[in-house]
Amino acid sequence: MMTPMPRIRSVNLGRPQDREWAGLGYTSIDKRPVDASVDVHVNGLVGDVVSDTKHHGGPEQAVYVFAREDLDAWGRRMGVVLRDGQFGENLTTEGIDVNEAEVGERWRIGSVLLEVCSVRTPCNDFKNWMGVSGYDNSAWVKRFAQDARPGPYLRVLEEGSLRAGDEIEVVHRPGHGITVTTLFTALNLDRSLLPSLLDADGCAIAGLGDKPRRVAETYVAALDARGATA
Repeated sequence: MMTPMPRIRSVNLGRPQDREWAGLGYTSIDKRPVDASVDVHVNGLVGDVVSDTKHHGGPEQAVYVFAREDLDAWGRRMGVVLRDGQFGENLTTEGIDVNEAEVGERWRIGSVLLEVCSVRTPCNDFKNWMGVSGYDNSAWVKRFAQDARPGPYLRVLEEGSLRAGDEIEVVHRPGHGITVTTLFTALNLDRSLLPSLLDADGCAIAGLGDKPRRVAETYVAALDARGATA
């Protein structure tokens, strides 16, 4: 039996809504599936509005992806069924392990070319959103982090359009082995992995976002400084 191609199950958009539990008093985390084709520009999906522009959005957080398989895994643990878009993702995928994607991996979806460049870090708004949605949000940020399957942020290399049902074609895989899970673990759980985000010359691996690159460079510089004074 042929394995079906990975595809986009759902394209999800959100706009700011006033919510007293959100840090800013409003949030766009409530993203809902749309049936139509959606244009994708360098800063994200047309019709999706970022509320907290200090911590979210921009070219290196243009598109957030979460797998249907991971939503189902969380649902089984919680004894519920989680809808597409519940975790605030723009694209809900199926048939691909998005957390095993490598940094710098490139996907063709519809006419859009996307590149894995960063990872989501869970925040208090996410915790509150789960609570008001009727789900168990106790120690949610810690539980989500420890799972180390956050889903990637993608940058847009070629603008275009996509829609639910489009296949995901992996057109480039760098082969360095630094996956989405590795990147999240290095940034949030085990900082001894941060040097692996840089090559032998101290440059970031291809495709890595500026924010995680700066974290890795700062960590390595501190190690070097301690070594020089030891």
